[in-house]
Amino acid sequence: MFEWIASPEAWIALATLAALEIVLGIDNIIFISILVGRLPPKQREPARFIGLTLAMVTRLVLLFSIVWIMGLVEPLFSIYGMEISGRDIILVGGGLFLIAKATHEIHNSLEGEEESASSLGSAGFWMVLLQIALLDIVFSLDSVITAVGLVDEISIMSIAIILAVIVMLVAAKPIGDFVDRHPTVKMLALSFLIMVGLTLVVEGFDVHVPKGYIYFAMAFSMAVEFLNLRMRSKKARKTPPVKLHHALREDS
Repeated sequence: MFEWIASPEAWIALATLAALEIVLGIDNIIFISILVGRLPPKQREPARFIGLTLAMVTRLVLLFSIVWIMGLVEPLFSIYGMEISGRDIILVGGGLFLIAKATHEIHNSLEGEEESASSLGSAGFWMVLLQIALLDIVFSLDSVITAVGLVDEISIMSIAIILAVIVMLVAAKPIGDFVDRHPTVKMLALSFLIMVGLTLVVEGFDVHVPKGYIYFAMAFSMAVEFLNLRMRSKKARKTPPVKLHHALREDS
């Protein structure tokens, strides 16, 4: 299960996936922060900790269930002579889901409308946790499908998800603030989702895409963007960066 430890490519995959999981969890962090902010101060930290722990558990449960389903490689039916298995259905369906999800998020971030957090109504501690648990199921789908699309080893996927949630627990607010200051990071992550989604679709039709090409494209793109951010930080900005919309906004 851990034979990959001696492989440099596996460590690169782990770092890439963990970073992507953190960036893709920003919306989850923002939503949890808004819900937790409606609780009394002494209940906020426990609710945030329990909420992000639920996020990790939900992701791991979905991960193991999806990996188990993908292991079902026996053909279920055939279309025009092409045999379709449960694994193929998961890959194609998951890939299309990622492409649609990423496109929808890009649209909402740039042209969507924000909803006031107060419109959700008042809720107690347990009601907030229930809302967070339901939210985690939705946000976990693209997180888990992304992991399945990028990595073959389930141990790497699990470690990346656990690392991402630990970082989110420690640095939820700084990460959210960073992405708000640099919206291109979120746009790049969503673009990566489209690329991963396409890879899943073609692999569902038995066309193998070497993961190294995907890692290189992601790493090179992020390296260029961090250089851009570093160069911009040394110059006086004449215009502020684009302000991305969130599905929910905090009341002023």
